[in-house]
Amino acid sequence: MGGGGAAGARAGRGGAGGGDAGRARAGAGERDGRRLLPSGRAVRRGDQQCPDRARPGRRGADPAGEFARTWRDTAARFEAEGEGRVVRTRHGDPMLLTEFMVTRVVELAVHGLDLADALGRPAWLTEEASDVLEALLLKGADGPSVRSALGWDRATFLRKATGRAELDAAEQAEVERAGITWLTLG
Repeated sequence: MGGGGAAGARAGRGGAGGGDAGRARAGAGERDGRRLLPSGRAVRRGDQQCPDRARPGRRGADPAGEFARTWRDTAARFEAEGEGRVVRTRHGDPMLLTEFMVTRVVELAVHGLDLADALGRPAWLTEEASDVLEALLLKGADGPSVRSALGWDRATFLRKATGRAELDAAEQAEVERAGITWLTLG
């Protein structure tokens, strides 16, 4: 992966995790079905999406500054966690934090493309996000080689691999020749 430091390197690692110790830690940060904000204040799950400091209409709100502070805080907190840190998904399933972070990259990348398409804007996709997605979707195949053989840029690869754009007959044949099996993303 390009850039991203240890967080970027850790995002690509991990396997299935669990066990009693992992399950015990997975509930950390939760109390009686409520989540704890970094401040320690408990909120219902739906309320955490708009904590007090970022409420719409707040005088002096700085969304860009708040976003920058939030991602830096998240990156620092991620770096502070141990390699085997297990979290619970919204469905209650245990998952390694490193694997969960990959799901967040997938969501941001594919929905970023959806948003760009819906607004008629040029697609954007960072190299780091593309590297994470290619490693996930290609399972060992070389992303640049696959894209080159198909004549795709990074955004086209992601659209085609996630079913956001159709494969033509020649592309389908090349995908099959290369032995690529796309993951089902839901």
